[in-house]
Amino acid sequence: MVGGHMTKTKLQEIAGQGQSLWIDNISRSMITGGKLKKLIDQGLRGQTSNPTIFKQAISTSTDYDARILQLAEAGKSTFEIYDELTIKDVQDAADLFRDVYQSTQGLDGYVSLEINPQLGNELEAQLNEGIRLWKKLNRPNVMIKVPATKNGLAVVEGLIARGINVNVTLIFSTEQYAQVAWAYFKGLNKRIAGGGEIKHVQSVASFFVSRIDSSIDKKLDEKSALRGLAAVANCIIVYHKFQKNFSTEEFNALKQKGANVQRVLWASTGTKDPRYSDIKYITELIAPDTVNTVPDKTLEAVLDHGVAKAALPGNVAEAQKTIDQLRLLGIDIGMVCNQLLDEGLASFEKSFEELTASIEEKRTRLLVK
Repeated sequence: MVGGHMTKTKLQEIAGQGQSLWIDNISRSMITGGKLKKLIDQGLRGQTSNPTIFKQAISTSTDYDARILQLAEAGKSTFEIYDELTIKDVQDAADLFRDVYQSTQGLDGYVSLEINPQLGNELEAQLNEGIRLWKKLNRPNVMIKVPATKNGLAVVEGLIARGINVNVTLIFSTEQYAQVAWAYFKGLNKRIAGGGEIKHVQSVASFFVSRIDSSIDKKLDEKSALRGLAAVANCIIVYHKFQKNFSTEEFNALKQKGANVQRVLWASTGTKDPRYSDIKYITELIAPDTVNTVPDKTLEAVLDHGVAKAALPGNVAEAQKTIDQLRLLGIDIGMVCNQLLDEGLASFEKSFEELTASIEEKRTRLLVK
């Protein structure tokens, strides 16, 4: 303590730069064991989950077994059990974040839950599932996660029009990002046209980072000066688009009716290459009106040796030059982004299948006991 004031943690200092740190992980033990509460006290402002994270939490621990047995004995199907477990985790986490939600006046304190990825190509089914989850979660500080596919964008618009908070996920390219912001605007306009209020509607655009470097670095020579530059360059360009989108006349008109900025959320920000700083994708992406959702290990590193200094807007011309230089080498970032989107969708779908298979296996085994 200095002069009666608690010294700020790195997370609180970074929040002072306009960026909120969220954690990209959830599990029963984290919620019940006090870890999440402790992180919130240190300045953590939100939480994201995805099918892979839930697969990890449920299939590799016994934390959920008693509840799985209870639900199985009550005759619940595997999907119903999955639904109960994930909803309960998100509700309990959201309750822990309720103070953050209130003290930031609805800016932060959100916990995200993804729509079943197997519904990916069915617009109506995805939309209905988003509405169902929102009603079942029954918390103001949750977000429904929707992938930024062609169908997903229509789902985003439909959910926003109904006043539902949305975390738009798996955004890799600047083109995709532009469409996401547009879907958000359209949803808000529809909501206003229907007489709904928009001041409580919040959304984030989750832009994926480290996977781009992982993918492009593989295509570059070991000694190339371009290694480790593509992902952040892509982010600089997106942040520039974000600033333009949210200072247009169109958004200002919405803002006068209570609209919130759809913040850019940097996702996939754990460093995968040991040659880079373990906080590369935090330090290089600190900027106003952004969120960074980080894995546990990265969060610990930030708390330990993070630096709270604005890094963006950054130099857009330089960033564009990096992208152009890659193109001259035959590496098209747009194509890389499309491939990463396909891989991301496939990976979430696979995790979801593995998770339900694991619940099914536990359900059968526990019932036999």
